[in-house]
Parts: sequence; structure tokens; C-alpha cells
Amino acid sequence: MRKSISFFILSNTGTRARQFTLSSAAVKLLTLLVIATLACTGYIIHDYQRLKVTVSDTINLELALSNQTEEIASQRKQLQQFAGEINALKAKLLALNEFENKIRIIANIEKTADRDALLGVGGSIPEDIDASIPLTEKHNSLIREMHEKTDQIQTATEKQSNSFGTLINYLEDQINLLASTPAIRPATGWETSGFGYRKSPFTGLREFHKGLDIANQQGTPIIATADGIVSYTGYKGLLGKTLVLDHGHGMMTRFGHAHEILVETGDVVKRGDKIATIGSTGRSTGPHLHYEVLLNGIRVNPDKYILN
Repeated sequence: MRKSISFFILSNTGTRARQFTLSSAAVKLLTLLVIATLACTGYIIHDYQRLKVTVSDTINLELALSNQTEEIASQRKQLQQFAGEINALKAKLLALNEFENKIRIIANIEKTADRDALLGVGGSIPEDIDASIPLTEKHNSLIREMHEKTDQIQTATEKQSNSFGTLINYLEDQINLLASTPAIRPATGWETSGFGYRKSPFTGLREFHKGLDIANQQGTPIIATADGIVSYTGYKGLLGKTLVLDHGHGMMTRFGHAHEILVETGDVVKRGDKIATIGSTGRSTGPHLHYEVLLNGIRVNPDKYILN
């Protein structure tokens, strides 16, 4: 027996009702169509949501990529700036190198063999890198170049520092030598007898005078002619009250016939310091200073060590 389903449609006007009859097969087909429609609708909704998420992820990735690209570009710009600063430092080191060379020429000091090649290392400027190279490769290339330049600057700085250290030590020694070299008159007055052969004021015979005599009133100040240490004070035979200064570098000065000695053995004195006064102690014809300069124990002409 075949089954069917009937539908009745009634009107509000009270007219005759309409009847629709569907077979069981049609009902089943209609049911399947409804289920299929619901399933397709659900699938479409699900796929739409998945597509929305995918689009959102894609937008986020594009944004992240854009930010990363900007960050890499910013880092590249910073590296270029850093490279410029390194080149500026190299230029300053070159200027210092030239300055040192001038000092060495003036001071007559030879320069080391490796100094000319010290800062002669070149390299490409970061702006010259091909723009078609990927950013990451550019970035790595710039970093490598920065490391190389930094190593060069560090090496150059160390060598320049050592070279300046050697130069400063030499100049300090020269300054010390100059400060320790007699260069001024030991007292004011008149030169009554110079270094060399003369007629003795006591015997009238020809003799070799070993110093310089400067006559002046008793009590006239005697000053140190160079920096040094008082190595002797006391009474020394014919020279009477005597003072000896040791200036180092084999240089010594001796002051005789003093009236008063104002320093003690071991005192450190500077050029121009008052150390004694002119007198007439020992064998003397009158108040004067007998001044001697000794180089490595040998008396030399004091006039060569008076520049004022």
C-alpha cells in the first residue's frame, strides 16, 4: 500500500480549502534536499570563518614583514652612520699620525717601520653596496665590514698609543735632560777670569784655570744653573766653602769661595733657586764665585753652558 502526505491550505475568507498531496518518495527527496541545504550552509559558514582567519593571518604576516623590512632598513642606515663615524676616526688617526711625524722630525726621532702602512687599509663604503642584494645579505655584509673596520681601528689605536707613549717618554727624557743641563749664569757680576790658561794672581806663573770667576759684593746670591740634587756642601781646601750639584746624565756643577751655603746635602733644587751667596773663603783675592761645570767627571768650559 503506497503512503502519501496531504497538505490542506485554508483561506481566511472561508472559501474552499486547497489540498496538496505528496508521495512518500517526494517527502524523502524533500527531506534530503533540506538536509543537504543545511549541510552546505554549515560548510559554507565554516569555510568562510576559516577564510577570515587565513586573511587575518595573512594581513598580520604582511604587517610583520613590513615592520621587519623597515627595521632592517633602519639598522642598515645605522650601520652606514657607524661606518661614517669609523671613517672619521680613521681620518683623525691619520691626522695624529702626521702630527707625530712632524714631532719626530723636529725631535730628530726615527719612526717605526710599520707606521706608514698602519692606516693605509681601504674598503668599500656601505652606500656602494648593490641595491639589488637582499636586505638580509646587505645586513650581514655591513656587519662583516663593521667588524673588519673596528678591528682595523683597534689595531691602529693600540699601535698609535704605543708610538705616542714611546715618543712621550723620549720627550720627557729630553725635557729632563734640558732641565738638568746648566744654561744660565750662576750669579750677577763681572767675569774676572775665564776657563783656560791664565797668569796666576798669586804666583804670576802661567796656569790652567778650571772654571769661571765672577766677582761681586759679598752676599750676592748664587743660583742653581740647572735642576739637580745637592751632593756636597762643606769646606774644600783652596775653594773654601764649596757646594756641588749633581744634575744627572753625567753633569755636575761646583760653586766655590761661598760666604754662606743655603742648602743641605740631599736637597732637590730647581734652576734659578738661590743656593748660596758670594764670599771670599779659601784662597781668594776678594769676593767672587768660582764656578765649574763637569761632564762625566771632566771639567768643561762653563761659558758654553751660559745661554742668558
